[in-house]
Amino acid sequence: MLPNFTYTRPTSVKEAVSDLGREEARVMAGGTDLLGCLRDEVFHAAHVVGINHVDALKGIRKTNGKWTIGALTTITEIAEDPEINRTYPGLATAASEVASPQLRNQGTLGGNLCQKPRCWYYRGAFHCLRRGGNICYAVGGENQYHCIFGGENCFIVHPSDTAPALVAFEASAHITGSGGARTVPLEEFHVRPSDNPRKETVLKRDEVLTHITLPDAAGVRSAYRKVRARRAWDFALAGVALALHFTDKRVSKARIVLSGAAPFPWRCREAEATLEGKEVTAKTARESARAAVAEAKPLRKNGYKVPLFENVVEEELLKIAG
Repeated sequence: MLPNFTYTRPTSVKEAVSDLGREEARVMAGGTDLLGCLRDEVFHAAHVVGINHVDALKGIRKTNGKWTIGALTTITEIAEDPEINRTYPGLATAASEVASPQLRNQGTLGGNLCQKPRCWYYRGAFHCLRRGGNICYAVGGENQYHCIFGGENCFIVHPSDTAPALVAFEASAHITGSGGARTVPLEEFHVRPSDNPRKETVLKRDEVLTHITLPDAAGVRSAYRKVRARRAWDFALAGVALALHFTDKRVSKARIVLSGAAPFPWRCREAEATLEGKEVTAKTARESARAAVAEAKPLRKNGYKVPLFENVVEEELLKIAG
């Protein structure tokens, strides 16, 4: 049962920002995550700002040589857009792997990037660190789906499929609030638990994610691979987003980003370094895959993720090299 709250439906970004200035206000796009969190009492909202009628936040377009995707663009629209499939196939694949067809039709890019973690302790009746307590129950509890990188004092995994792909493409997040507009590299959009275990993104209380921009992808080969327990609906046990820039047959620049691995999209810098300047061969793919998991620190029940990630990275590198 949903708690009581007031509701407004602005038609402009300026109105939305103003409404978010109310006490205990929350923004709602598709509502697939927010309403569940309110029902389960993950957090409280005295006021909900429904932004689905802000047309400026919708659509996919090319401006000044860069592709722009509005925060209210649905996941299905991204997965099926011909230009996204042609230019950024790794992103299109990631979008197509989100949840179920029904949720992709309703869910938005902004919601997918800003969704709350699925940790059963955080979502359950536990006063964990992320909910204001002083302990992460996953450390000594049921942690088979939790992170193997970047946990620090909270061991969630970020549930987004689109975020790793966008980080691989070096996308930027555009944000508007009462203090004006700002742009943040998507790699810096999600907050590390070591910085603040109670926040997922850098968004301030009265800020709205308006759109994402993607740089030119000429000469880039990309892919996204997701491993999960069930074919539909499930979140990633292990996933990898690749964006490799090729000059002739050699990798001139590599971006390897893992999903289901950390509290934020996990970039494998050591693995990238092993590829740059080289051809992707069985040997270099294997070396890169090993480097990708070299710093893993699994918990008691999720050690299986280490070889899983290693094999997924190796297989996708070989596929992308043809």
